[in-house]
Amino acid sequence: MDDLKGNGTNLLQLGPGTGSKVERIKIESRHLRGRVAEELQEDTTRFSEDQVQLLKFHGMYQQEDRDARQQRKAAGVEKAYQFMVRSRIPGGMMTAAQYLTHDQLASEYGNSTLRFTTRQAIQLHGVLKGDIQPTLQAINRSLLSTLAACGDVNRNVMACPAPVTTPAQAQVQQIAHQIAMRLAPQSRAYHELWVDGEQVPTGETPSDEVEPIYGPTYLPRKFKIGVAMPGDNCIDIYTQDIGLAAHLDNDILAGFTVLVGGGMGMTHGKNETFPRLATPLCFVTPDEVLEVVTTIVTIQRDYGDRTNRKHARMKYLVEEQGITWFKLELERRLGRILSAPRTIAWKGVNDHLGWLRQSDGRWCLGLHVENGRVKDDATIRLRSGLRHVAQTFSPGMRLTGQQNVLLTDIDEAQRPTVDALLATYGVVTDPTAVGAYRHAMACPALPTCGQALSEAERVLPDVVREIEADLASLGLANEPLSVRMTGCPNGCARPFMGDIGFVGRTKDVYNIYIGGDLANTRLNTLYAASVRLPDLASTLRPLLALWRDDRSPGESFGDFCHRLGVEALRVQVEQGYAS
Repeated sequence: MDDLKGNGTNLLQLGPGTGSKVERIKIESRHLRGRVAEELQEDTTRFSEDQVQLLKFHGMYQQEDRDARQQRKAAGVEKAYQFMVRSRIPGGMMTAAQYLTHDQLASEYGNSTLRFTTRQAIQLHGVLKGDIQPTLQAINRSLLSTLAACGDVNRNVMACPAPVTTPAQAQVQQIAHQIAMRLAPQSRAYHELWVDGEQVPTGETPSDEVEPIYGPTYLPRKFKIGVAMPGDNCIDIYTQDIGLAAHLDNDILAGFTVLVGGGMGMTHGKNETFPRLATPLCFVTPDEVLEVVTTIVTIQRDYGDRTNRKHARMKYLVEEQGITWFKLELERRLGRILSAPRTIAWKGVNDHLGWLRQSDGRWCLGLHVENGRVKDDATIRLRSGLRHVAQTFSPGMRLTGQQNVLLTDIDEAQRPTVDALLATYGVVTDPTAVGAYRHAMACPALPTCGQALSEAERVLPDVVREIEADLASLGLANEPLSVRMTGCPNGCARPFMGDIGFVGRTKDVYNIYIGGDLANTRLNTLYAASVRLPDLASTLRPLLALWRDDRSPGESFGDFCHRLGVEALRVQVEQGYAS
């Protein structure tokens, strides 16, 4: 195995003061053990900072209720510490029983909600320190895991969640699962700490334990992989560190075009950080894909920046070294020349919502979940409705990259009953009834995320309702429009893609980006900086009017803005164009 490097530096020989602090924590962690076991036994509500970094690899973030911060500070008590626990679900595929396990845990140990993520995983929020172990034990008993759902490793592998219609599609989903298993950490620390393993004495590392892919320092930063079916970019392939775009020849899986170097995160005011689209690299056959993906991961392991975590994603390595260098290095490690990438043709993004017939004659129902939050409120009792359906019909359940859920394998005769049952909980099964929110997404942001600078999940519904009203008044009702909001520039809801992106700068203040596309193949562009929350919809209103009046036939809002460019749009708006 090549030396573990960071910009050419062997990390195992780094002296004091070199490498980031997190790199030191990983090196000294004994393959992710650290002092987690000891601190778990302490009568406290939190873990120390070093252990918090290691907990991420085990699938959780230490957070706090930021809504309560000032009140608790005034009262002289510590922060309201809690944990977000994330289950890793390759391709978003799970059984009804596995879903019901999470639903039960949300009541027993969480905040009575579930959250479907933009990477087809499930998050539990509000878990207290003393409840972490029984939560993880229950998830593992259901045959899922939280290992590597977070941390500097490959995270949940995304794949098109649609029910299998062809052998090729089944093969693609199987390959996504194989990648997830191949790249899972090999450390036994997870099972020792949370499930049923015998604890290793403090200060020791099992002599027979190695990380054959990651090594003792794992990756410089998080790593993301997505596998797309031909024509359907429902997993946002250009935002992945590695994207695999499947190609079929006569309905047989011929292989994948491999793309590298995608990623959304950036930092306000630091031009050296930026979102980036993945670049086509090569074409590989199904027999080659596991080896090629694994080898790409080792390039990032060895050459990713380990001194500056804001510059540590593989996108910066690809951007600065160039795609030619990257391919040559990959070929050197593989010992062979790789084929050129094939041309990728996208038809768009299929959100898989509504009733869809499966190839076996049964049905799949795709349900919209606002911002992925599964909860009961005064009008829609989605959590109760999903629980009732899962218990009654035991459908397959698949999460989408748009934070929605598919209920699969439903018999024809059961359709009316499912519709009627969900209606009693206020849950609509007709996706056209969702309106403008059909293509909207938000990250959790406040009050739980420690990175959030402003709101997202809690405010986007009202913003979209304003935009929807403007669309209707302009005669643009039912025009598809993708809107994404994040509370910070880390980009968890992929706001730099799509028609409109709102990115939090500080409390109730956002940057507005426009000009992406519905197929998620193009970055959008900053249009207006530091816009206050109450002004977001009104800032967009003149642009919507321009789109109505000047667009080409069938031209989407994002395509219209991209064609004209933000400078020309600003000029027209500043000259007093009004609807």
